Amino acid sequence: MASPRANLALLSLLSLSLFLTISAEVFFEERFEDGWENRWVKSDWKKDENMAGEWNFTSGKWNGDANDKGIQTSEDYRFYAISAAFPEFSNKGKTLVFQFNVKHEQKLDCGGGYMKLLSDDVDQKKFGGDTPYSIMFGPDICGYSTKKVHAILTKGDKNHLIKKDVPCETDQLTHVYTFILRPDATYSILIDNTEKQTGSLYSDWDILPPKKIKDPEAKKPEDWDDKEYIDDPEDKKPEGYDDIPQEIVDSEAKKPEDWDESEDGEWTAPTVPNPEYKGPWTAKQIKNPNYKGKWKAPMIDNPDFKDDPEIYVYPKLKYVGIELWQVKSGTMFDNVLVCDDPDYAKKLAEETWGKQKEGEKAAFDEAEKKKEEEEKDEAGESDEEKEDDEADAEDSDKDEKADAEADADDSDDEQHDEL
Repeated sequence: MASPRANLALLSLLSLSLFLTISAEVFFEERFEDGWENRWVKSDWKKDENMAGEWNFTSGKWNGDANDKGIQTSEDYRFYAISAAFPEFSNKGKTLVFQFNVKHEQKLDCGGGYMKLLSDDVDQKKFGGDTPYSIMFGPDICGYSTKKVHAILTKGDKNHLIKKDVPCETDQLTHVYTFILRPDATYSILIDNTEKQTGSLYSDWDILPPKKIKDPEAKKPEDWDDKEYIDDPEDKKPEGYDDIPQEIVDSEAKKPEDWDESEDGEWTAPTVPNPEYKGPWTAKQIKNPNYKGKWKAPMIDNPDFKDDPEIYVYPKLKYVGIELWQVKSGTMFDNVLVCDDPDYAKKLAEETWGKQKEGEKAAFDEAEKKKEEEEKDEAGESDEEKEDDEADAEDSDKDEKADAEADADDSDDEQHDEL
């Protein structure tokens, strides 16, 4: 029988869980369980061009729970577009949390794993790359140069990219991406419940003109010394320095014995670099005692800046969507969440990804081990086939030689009989 203290601890945990559930306003949550297709609309975008890819409902090749499924791109060189609606809401005065799981099973070399939040009314059957969106968030990988998390905010019909670099995960396992936007216009980007970037909408996006600018009227003072190093006035050029030749006659050179001055002209010894020559003289550099640093124009209030206290607000959020182009398919999405409580999002991530990550890693390692063994077996079979081919060729050569010798003997016998 559990002790009163243990019962009290359990009750506290249950109370906390209940409090988080009650206090959090969940606008959309999708774990892709049975019936998910009734909540999502597959777009006909690119269907007429036969370039629309199909989604698989699967737990993937490796996972921590075979019963936990998501949707996965299944065809290479295809466009993918799918969306789900939720009751329209505004994040004014609220924290907005946008979170989802994504896994690139295909060892992605070029493609996206981002999702979008859309506003107003959208024709979901026509949802595609040209459909306006409010927020685009998630990882994007292409070659060696692009391995980052997109965080694009649309304001005034213009898409604004985050100015900070946020590296994304590049392995073949599931990761949780979280974007938090607060009423004080601050934000956080988390990967696997760990904060990777934070800051302000005012400074990290060019949504509004900057609050401060360099004073365009300011001029550098004439007596401002911005040379950090100067010539040492005590350092003097040595006497005769400029008289040192760059090259000298090679003292070891000898006139060739077959040199004929009547035909070859007067012989002169070749020149070689002079080891005494040090190049043009320059004085030693010393710290400038009058150095004032690099001059910068003072910052002043930007007359073009007009504050927008609702810079963070999206008044008519209504859809979540995935719109991708994939050269190589295999990207999987799961556990999509739109809510107003970062603690609830963190708890959801721990209950899903957190409990499954070790099992998924073990399953992935086992799949990689099996793949390596199969490749070794194939390589061994290939070597055996090569040896068999060489042996067959050798036997064939021997047979051909024996046939030729037999034919030669028969010919000799025929000639003998004729004689």
